[in-house]
Amino acid sequence: MSEPDIKKGLAGVYADVTAVSKVDPETNSLVYRGYPVQELAATQSFEAVAFLLWRGELPTEEQLGELRAVERANRALPDDVRAFIDAMPVAAHPMDEVRTVVSLLGAFETAGIDNVLDAAGTPAENLDRSIRLFAALPAVIAYGQRRRHGLEPIEPREDLDYAANFLWMTFGEEPDAVVVDAFNRSMILYAEHSFNASTFTARVITSTLSDLYSAVVGAIGALKGPLHGGANEAVLHIFTEIGSAENVVPWLDDALAAKRKIMGFGHRVYKRGDSRVPTMRQALDTLVEHYGRPDVAELYDALESEFVARKGIYPNLDYPSGPAYSLMGFDTLTFTPLFIAARITGWTAHIMEQQASNALIRPLAAYDGPDERHIEGYVPDAAEVDAIERPEEAAG
Repeated sequence: MSEPDIKKGLAGVYADVTAVSKVDPETNSLVYRGYPVQELAATQSFEAVAFLLWRGELPTEEQLGELRAVERANRALPDDVRAFIDAMPVAAHPMDEVRTVVSLLGAFETAGIDNVLDAAGTPAENLDRSIRLFAALPAVIAYGQRRRHGLEPIEPREDLDYAANFLWMTFGEEPDAVVVDAFNRSMILYAEHSFNASTFTARVITSTLSDLYSAVVGAIGALKGPLHGGANEAVLHIFTEIGSAENVVPWLDDALAAKRKIMGFGHRVYKRGDSRVPTMRQALDTLVEHYGRPDVAELYDALESEFVARKGIYPNLDYPSGPAYSLMGFDTLTFTPLFIAARITGWTAHIMEQQASNALIRPLAAYDGPDERHIEGYVPDAAEVDAIERPEEAAG
């Protein structure tokens, strides 16, 4: 028997087809339902892009208005959910906080459903659940940051769009248009990225006919791992450690000598640079000017140019998004939860796609443990002997 061809980490393996997104090898562009993400970020609201990911086409004005009405009606957290958040330790990691609240929302949603197949939901039910999660997550994440700083929650405002309301609930001030635009762009850029680790986790869970909330909880667990999420947090830690542009060269000398991994650079999919970076860098530049922080751009440019010159590895989306979120006022622990708020749209689009044409995802494993061995003195009974000698008959 020939040895199996092991694809460690499933590298290079096509597990299924998807119409949600891809990286176009000809243009090196990430496309959502065929649209280059940089075009979407420059022209669309995050709500419109969410509609595109869920429904396959950009919305008409009427459809967008209907989605916005439902989203705004579901922004506020129920009192019992807020009480549950208050019962969690303030020192809990925000990813654990968000993961737990999503599980709680799922428990409320599916309470009283005895049949697990019914809990999995119809396509219409799961679209509704996706919209409700999309609407509720900003309140969860904003309150998480405020709790860590000893502040009370802020109620959502129905007169603000998604991005402006998110910032309002986090900071308690109506944000300037330049900040809203930068935040909206970041949400669109993070919304979807094909069969990444968290999305694949969600699809695996969905393939068992589990419910949408369970799949999202699993995806959040995957995103919490530092090999998938958290790189924009790490970028901010690096910026803080370096301090200023003039310190880049000696810092990088030491970091490379110690074989440290420099987060924010490189990507498993993009070989010619992450196509999302220029759009996010433009947003960062507007924030640098708005807040009067040229030192941030100087440090950014110095580290990028020095690292690319030495290693030939280019920045990914996390490199500009980390300092951008910091300038907006988000604390570093909130960065990966912001990733959740964006990626909930892509995750749920994939969950619904998986349900529409489902097959249980169950790969094989090549065993490399000990050969068969037996417990000394153990004597099998007659039924076990029959099962071993005539397995087809024993199976019925």
